[in-house]
Amino acid sequence: MDFRVALGFDLHKLASGRKLILCGVEIPYEKGLLGHSDADVGLHALIDALLSAGGLSDIGTLFPDTDPAFKDIPSTKLLEKTLILLKEKGFVPSQVDITFICDKPKLSPYYPEMKEKLSQLLNLPISEIGIKAKTTEGIGFGKEEAIACFCVVVIKKLDKNRV
Repeated sequence: MDFRVALGFDLHKLASGRKLILCGVEIPYEKGLLGHSDADVGLHALIDALLSAGGLSDIGTLFPDTDPAFKDIPSTKLLEKTLILLKEKGFVPSQVDITFICDKPKLSPYYPEMKEKLSQLLNLPISEIGIKAKTTEGIGFGKEEAIACFCVVVIKKLDKNRV
């Protein structure tokens, strides 16, 4: 079976007056992420990793922040479009590993909900989805200025015998 692996990364500034959405899940917090879309760093890193593994362009090229069509769009919609492009290339996600980097808020209580959401969006068993968060020990964007995210994906060639 043909497998490909890729890494995605994203970072957005925290800002007042915005909802905090991570992996398609709203996280109760006093700030949200600033961006043209909903600024979901988890899904943005995932999208970039999937696009790269599929030999496609990056998120900024396909969904530019200069296009009003993507203003305030839920990143789940961008992921849906990405999965269609990936499938057209003959691939589907096989495994996902996401690492958030932030000191606050504490994300571990939301891992199960994020995994469930990703399982539905990607049509993957929860056992094939890893989510974790690491702090920066109060330095850099650990000063609650931003949230960053790394994502590693494995995609596999579609089985031509399955629809």
